[in-house]
Amino acid sequence: MTSMTTPTTRVVIGGVDTHGQTHHAAVIDGVGRQLGDREFPANPAGYRALAAWLSGHGTLQTIGVEGTGTYGAGLARYLRTIGLTVNEVDRPDRKSRRTHGKSDALDAYAAARAVLSGSATGIPKRRDGRVEAIRALRVARSSAVKARSQGTNQIKALIISGPPELREQLRHLPTAKIINICARLRPGQQLGDPTQATKTALRRLARRHQQLSEEISDADQDITHLVGEVAPDLLALPGVGPEVAGQLLTSAGDNPDRITSEAAFAHLCGVAPVPASSGRVHRNRLNRSGDRQANNALYIIVIGRLRYDPRSRAYAQRRTQEGLSKPEIIRCLKRYVAREIYHVLPQLQLQNPQPSQPLDNP
Repeated sequence: MTSMTTPTTRVVIGGVDTHGQTHHAAVIDGVGRQLGDREFPANPAGYRALAAWLSGHGTLQTIGVEGTGTYGAGLARYLRTIGLTVNEVDRPDRKSRRTHGKSDALDAYAAARAVLSGSATGIPKRRDGRVEAIRALRVARSSAVKARSQGTNQIKALIISGPPELREQLRHLPTAKIINICARLRPGQQLGDPTQATKTALRRLARRHQQLSEEISDADQDITHLVGEVAPDLLALPGVGPEVAGQLLTSAGDNPDRITSEAAFAHLCGVAPVPASSGRVHRNRLNRSGDRQANNALYIIVIGRLRYDPRSRAYAQRRTQEGLSKPEIIRCLKRYVAREIYHVLPQLQLQNPQPSQPLDNP
């Protein structure tokens, strides 16, 4: 005799393929059978309708959502605030798409099946606390730094290819003096003259450079203040400054408890050793996965410690005598630093504000 499972008692799993204007949801049961799929608008009303539609198929166990850091950020935030479990799902790889095809419905079902199979167990970042505020400020700072570097390169290129009198006057000066002099240039009105046009361009670029420098300085003050409030113990570690700490906090998110072990944090930062042994050769190769910005932050810490930290210098000296190269030593030290930082991260929960109540706006 077979038992019938009613929609009110069966356990179901949802999957969502997210986009800028719409989200496509699909639902399967506990053995992977497809129960239905539907498209919803990517707005607060659509989030509520999507959650209600999924819950109408049975007891909603988990929802797999693609792009929880981009298009799916608002949906993941809403689902979490109403008490649903959300897992982060990677988009299907190219081999799977060549085999099974590509559509929003197929991607949504693939997200649900990834949760069912256990291949998608990652908890997305919460993105509702002060770490998210730090991330937003760092985005603006990063773009300003890139624009300023581009402006510096353009100024020097104009000086090299410019009129001889300008080139001889400026090319041997340090960058700071070049910017100050170019910002005070007084070109004439004859823009058809290459010399006057070059002076005009140099003045505009130099003043833009100065404005960007002020913007970066303001961002540094804001980030330093926030990082000092959120993670004073992290800043107390040797070689960790506000910019590096801000990147590590951004990589961990507002809920660092989602990282279950220091080995998981090492994988997140791309510093976990990758076996590359064969036959009688036993070695580990460079790990090229993980968050590369977090990996770069650990690199900056290690380079600073190799200069000023006695423990790191002694370790490097000992490992050099054992036959390791400098890149290999740096990889080992990055792994040790990742372990040290991981034990500081759980303390951030006590200093972050509690999640806000469910909002209508994403």
